[in-house]
Order: sequence, then C-alpha cells, then structure tokens
Amino acid sequence: MQFSERILGLCAEAESELAPIFAEIDAISFANTKKIMDAFREHRVSESMFISTSGYGYDDRGREVLDAVWADVMGAEAAFVRHSIVNGTQALTIGLFGLLRPGDIMFSIAGKPYDTLDEVIGNVGEAGNGSLRDFGVEYRQADLKNDGSFDFDAIEKVLRAEGERIKVIFIQRSKGYLNRRTLSVDDIGKVIEFVRPICPDAYVVVDNCYGEFTETREPTAVGADMIIGSLIKNPGGGMAESGGYIAGSARAVELASYRLTSVGCGLEVGATLGQTKSLYKGLFYAPHTTSQALKTAHLAAYMFGSRGLGFDVEPEWNEKRYDIIQSVITHSPEGLCAICRGIQAGSPIDSFVTPEPWEMPGYTDKVIMAAGAFTQGSSIELSCDGPLREPYTAYLQGGLTYESGKIGVLSAAEEALKVL
Repeated sequence: MQFSERILGLCAEAESELAPIFAEIDAISFANTKKIMDAFREHRVSESMFISTSGYGYDDRGREVLDAVWADVMGAEAAFVRHSIVNGTQALTIGLFGLLRPGDIMFSIAGKPYDTLDEVIGNVGEAGNGSLRDFGVEYRQADLKNDGSFDFDAIEKVLRAEGERIKVIFIQRSKGYLNRRTLSVDDIGKVIEFVRPICPDAYVVVDNCYGEFTETREPTAVGADMIIGSLIKNPGGGMAESGGYIAGSARAVELASYRLTSVGCGLEVGATLGQTKSLYKGLFYAPHTTSQALKTAHLAAYMFGSRGLGFDVEPEWNEKRYDIIQSVITHSPEGLCAICRGIQAGSPIDSFVTPEPWEMPGYTDKVIMAAGAFTQGSSIELSCDGPLREPYTAYLQGGLTYESGKIGVLSAAEEALKVL
C-alpha cells in the first residue's frame, strides 16, 4: 500500500500536534487498567475460572466471579456479562423489557435513540411484532439543545406532566447516527442530579456503547441505575467475539436477568461453552484497546478536518472525547462511500472487497459499512459506516492498534482525495 507525499506529510504534522493529547489518553488507559487489575486480584481470578460449562451451567464459578469483577470495574452494585447476547441492541432490549411494564413511560432525554431501537420501542415497524408499544409502554422524548446540552426545561416539563408513570429515563451517551456531541460522565451526572428529585422512583438507564474506558469513571459512578453495552465494542478489548453486559443497581440488574433467562432463574443459569477466558482477557485488554481507538479517532479528525482535507468533523482534532466515534460530514454520497472504501482497503481482513450501500436489518435508510474485522461487526476494530441520508456522515470508530488504525485512516484519506 502506497501513500502520497501529501498524505504522509499531513500525518506527520498531525502526530506532532497530537502528542500531548496522546499522553493524556495513555494516562486514562493506565488508570483504568489498574482498576481492572485491582478487581482481578480482589476476586482472586484464577485459571480454574476459565473452565467451560454446558447444559444449565449451574455453579459456574468463572461466570459468577466475572460478573462480580464487572460490577467493581463499572462502579456498580451488580452486573452480568454474557457471550450469548448477540449485540448492543439485544442488551438494551433485555434491560428495557426488564424494567418497563404496561402503562409505563420510557422517556428519552438525549433525543432520538440509535436507529436499531426504533422497532424495539415501537416507533416504527408493524404492530404486533412484540415492541414495547405492543406491551402498552409509551414513549416520550426531549431533544438536546443545538449546542448538544440537555434541555432541562423541556425535561422538567415532561417529568412533571407524566409523574410516576415515567419508569425509565433513557440517555444515549454516544451520538449514534446523529450529528451531535457525545455526553460526558459529568454531563450525565448533572442531569441525573436534576431528574432524581422530580422522579425518584424512575430508573435512569444509559446506553453506554462506545463510551466505556474513555474516562476513568462510568455513568454508574454518578447515579445511573443501569448501563448497557456490547462486548464487540470497547469493553471486549478486541478479544470477545460476541456478547454484551448490563451493570447497575442490584434490583435493576436482577430484573434484567429475568429477561435474560427467566423469572426465578435469573443469573443462576447459563452455560459458558468455553467463552469465559476470552471475556476475562477482553476486559483486561479493554482500556489499552480503547486508547488505541481514541488515538486513531484524533488522527482521523486532524486528517479529514480543517487542518487537512477540509471536511466538517465532530469532534475536532483537539477536543476531549467521550466515545471512540469520529464523525466526518461529507455532504455527498460519493464522499461517504469513498471514505468507507478507503477504510475497507486499509483493513487486515477482506481488504480486496468494495463496500456498497444495502438495506441493513434494523435501519430505515440504506447503510454502507466498511468493516474488515476479525470479528464480524466488531466496532472496536477499525470500521466506518453511515446511512445514505443527508448530510452523508461517515462514522469512523475503532482500531485494535494505533498503527493499524493509522494505516486505515491514511488509506481513507487517499480515497477521499479522489472525490474532492
């Protein structure tokens, strides 16, 4: 793979400017790694816990200790992590159906959730498919302000109007497929402090996908009752090949566990089928792997933004980051597809194929997705995707190593030059 002098020169300039930011990212990685290693020692993790179980999976010590380790790392009362959860959307579905009952209201206070939750909530799709709406759960929404901050006045108006019927206050930490900034743990903590006195019995649920280990705290540390995420994003460290997690208060996690398996069984069952070691190992690697993805995102922002190729980007290259996603707003389908082609060509797997837009399950628009990953759909590995709709934003995330992420970004930049 050959890169032009223009692109290599821009990369060298970027890395020089980014050196202090990279040092800050390393410090966060160190703090989170220490926290994980302390939890491993506290719970006396041993090789015997990697033993596989089958059938019902009763008395699986490795599974039980892993749940306890996750709770400590996430600053939560309880947690569970399972390889059998197929994606982040299923993990969110488990949590929401665990907490909500007929007549309850789910109130999203950070705008529209990620596209794949539309059918889960019942905002789109056929009646009778089993959405929350089919089970009598209603939905309300308060959009963020133009600057990406919470609209406290709009939130309070809905909370006071609906009162005790609001059972879940939902916050999506990351931007998803929206052109907005990602929320920090401090942002989330401030809004929880605001809503708690008004609706003390509601569960605050945070979609934590893409945000894990970008800071030294998770939203459970500032009062979230439940946080939810996917293991083929940050917390799987590139080692977990499937799975998801839920962490939070003991009662919230217990209710979610009854949807994971069944009422009465909860977390007492569930064969690990030889997957436990990769989940422990993935958690161990997660802070470092997340740091590599963050560095890749900063580099991409510099290369594609005003200092480089001139696209609109969010966040900017020198902004603090609270997830691993880098948005590149191309304003054209050609630009979006070019960046995805470049990422695919710069990937270790399937570099020879060309991504094309397609009608992906769970999405209302065609989506183009570049993902030359060892694990299908793994967002912690370098990937780039976006819906074919205005303003044609490429959402780039991941990078198992900074070196491989850098190669992917340079490849995408070369491809983008062809359509400028």
